[in-house]
Amino acid sequence: MSNEVLSGHSYDGIEEYDNPLPGWWKWTFVATIVFSVFYWMYYHSGAPGRSIYDKYDKELAEVTRLQFKEIGELKPDEATILKYMQNESWLKVGQVVFKTHCVSCHGRDGEGKVGPNLTDDAYKHVRNLEDIARVVRDGANAGAMPAWGNRLHINEIVLVSAYVASLRGKNVSGGKAPEGNPIPPWPTATEAQEESADEQGKGAEHVRGS
Repeated sequence: MSNEVLSGHSYDGIEEYDNPLPGWWKWTFVATIVFSVFYWMYYHSGAPGRSIYDKYDKELAEVTRLQFKEIGELKPDEATILKYMQNESWLKVGQVVFKTHCVSCHGRDGEGKVGPNLTDDAYKHVRNLEDIARVVRDGANAGAMPAWGNRLHINEIVLVSAYVASLRGKNVSGGKAPEGNPIPPWPTATEAQEESADEQGKGAEHVRGS
């Protein structure tokens, strides 16, 4: 105990030691700094595919591919979007796409930031459910809304469109003021199916008539 160094402070008769850190502890700290340099160079400045972001994107793409095998390629039409608005498990996939790519402009809950509020009844470039998928795919407002058609799978576009449509009417607190004009409510699933059947019937009649 005679070799121990005291700090010189005393609290209620209690003194504390002021011994230096062990040498191995200091060298471990230095080694972690040196290791971090090589780690950063390897994973963030090396060949493509090494970074954690590249690996995450690759794994996410594989999981998504396996999931989409269950449902095939979706059509970005009204009936399909309505169908997946009612499917909680697939709607969560659309929510993940939204939170990955859309929150910086539209807010975490769709309340609007640079982009418009998605939780009210006013829209600038949308008149029906299919327009949501079109805007996501092709973009709008001279590029202010980027086109995601070349970056997202068509199923991701349909599912994120379903999620965006599901946000309508939530009117979250602190949301951005409405932009554009109010539009009629979304149709029910039954109405969309009947409309789709009518269009298919008209198409069949046109083929027979020609």
